[in-house]
Parts: sequence; structure tokens; C-alpha cells
Amino acid sequence: MSEANQEKLDAFLGKMVGDLGAIATGAGVLLGDRLGLFKALREGGKMTAAELSTRTGTQERLVREWLSGQAAAGYVDYDEASDKFYLNAEQELVFADEDSPAFMAGAFEFLSALWLDEEKVRQAFQSGNGVGWHDHSACLFRGTERFFRPGYNANLIDSWLPALEGVVEKLQRGVDVADVGCGHGASTVLMAQAFPNSRFVGFDYHAPSIERARKAAEVAGVGVNTRFDVAAAKSYPGTYDLVTFFDCLHDMGDPTGAATHVHGSLKPDGTWMIVEPFAHDHLAANLNPVGRVYYAASTFVCTPASVSQEVGLALGAQAGEARLRKVVTGGGFKRLRRAAETPFNMVLEARP
Repeated sequence: MSEANQEKLDAFLGKMVGDLGAIATGAGVLLGDRLGLFKALREGGKMTAAELSTRTGTQERLVREWLSGQAAAGYVDYDEASDKFYLNAEQELVFADEDSPAFMAGAFEFLSALWLDEEKVRQAFQSGNGVGWHDHSACLFRGTERFFRPGYNANLIDSWLPALEGVVEKLQRGVDVADVGCGHGASTVLMAQAFPNSRFVGFDYHAPSIERARKAAEVAGVGVNTRFDVAAAKSYPGTYDLVTFFDCLHDMGDPTGAATHVHGSLKPDGTWMIVEPFAHDHLAANLNPVGRVYYAASTFVCTPASVSQEVGLALGAQAGEARLRKVVTGGGFKRLRRAAETPFNMVLEARP
């Protein structure tokens, strides 16, 4: 064993303190999100702990401790002169505004599943059997929707779909669309609202998610041109002008088989839109803050889900475009290009 450099050790321990603080504060974010504390701060402005507890029907002493911890993290601001807490404009967008493209509170709900399901994943490491998506804690399903929805809100209608060749014009006229692996239906509902002349079907193998998606469509008022059915990516029925996969291809045991089925379900001039987590093709280029989050999610959710299935290709959430290209072309597609990207997603357009 090599001798540790004391200066480097001190710096590394300092990093550990920051990371431990982030983990601990994350539980507080989840708590504040579920109790409505962030939203109450947004609505009420500067408040004492007593005022916030009254507004939310919570216990004052516990609220003060929560506020103090969030203020120490920089997630809530504190005015010492008045002993009041508040959210600045940026904090509001991140923690209190569900429609904000910067909303991040849902990510903490998603990440809570990593801790809750650690034992299942640990057993999967030892058995090699994986962990199916449906075997995870329910907070994963809702948290995933809330984590990805802000990005869809910000990009799907205004930039991702327009980046595809001729797709927006088709949607405006009225075409048939399949949203495969739709989860709670956030992406399906957004498209249905934007393009009322088109007909949308959301497919997912997870029946509870389909039930949730149906309720979301009803609330959004898109029941006329939208429906949701339980079906797998390799067997969903119908023929479509556009097929979309949002952040799900890498989770599949047989993504090439799914690509083959998409190819067979598309009309001759159809388009397959594939939205995947942003990743470079080589590990070294993914060793960054975004890659850190995605590798953690991939270790606990994406890769075990793929391993649990029939082929278990296990692309992982950091597959990169080169590996995805092999999957897509292996399914029979002749044309593939990267149509758009954000720091969190890449959008691929595949044509027969």
C-alpha cells in the first residue's frame, strides 16, 4: 500500500464532507417537496419557521431545523435581521415550480429509490439475475416522470421535434404516433396537447404506469386523441408515422429486437425518434457531474433492468451514440443521425 499524501488526503476528505452534506440535504429536499414546504415558501415570501409551519400544518420546531439545514446547503436563503427564510428566484425554479425547465425536486424522489432498493440490487450483483423495472419501489416511477418532465417541457415541442425532418408538418396535418416505454405518459400528453390533429398511443409493459398515464391524459384533456395500452417494445400493435422512445431504449434487454419491431411498425416514410441520456462514446469523457448521476442511476436501475430480461444486452445509461447506432442499424434502419442534444439528452432520428 502506497503512503498517502496528507495534503491530498485532506482535500479528499473535504470533498467527502461536501458529498455527505449533499446526500443528507437530499433527504431534506425530498421531505420539503412532499410536505409542500418549498411551494409554501414560494407563495408566502419571507417567513419565520413559525409562519411556515402554520401555513403548512407542520410542527414548528421540526420546520425550523429543516429550514436551517436547507439554508446551510444554499437551497433556501436566510435573512438574519428578521430571522426569516425565503426562496430566491433561482431556488424557486429548481424546487417549487413543477413547470420550470430547471425543476429538480423530482430527481430527489427518483434517487430515493436507489437507497430503498439497494438490497435488491446487491442481491442482483451476486446472483446475476438483475432487477426488473417493476420490482423497484414506487417512488422510482413517479420520480422518473418528475425528473424527465421538465426537460421534455423545455425541449420536446420547441426544439426536438422540429429537429426531425418533416415531422412537425406531419403532426400538424394529423398522423399516427406510438410513444413506446411511455411510463406515466408525460411525453405523450405533451405531444397530444401540441398536435390535436394527430392520434397518439402510449405503450408500456408496466400496467400501474399505464393507469397513471390514463389519469394524466384525462386531467390534461387529451382523451380524444390519446390512449394508453399495456404492451412491450417488441410486440406493440399498429402501424405509425412516428414512433418515439424517451429514455428507455438502453433499459431494454433486447434493444435490437425492439429496433426491429419499430422498423416493422413504421410506414415507409416514417420516423423513429430516440431520446437517450447524453453520453460520449468513451468512459473517460463521461467522468463528469452528469456522467456521475447517470452511472449511479444505471448501476441501480437501468443495467439491472436490462440484465433481468430475455437477452440482457445491458447498454446502460451511458451507452453513447456509437453503441446505439449498432442497435438501431441492427434493427434494419439505414439512416441515423443525431438531430439535437442538451447536457442531459441526445436525440437520434432513425429512418427506414
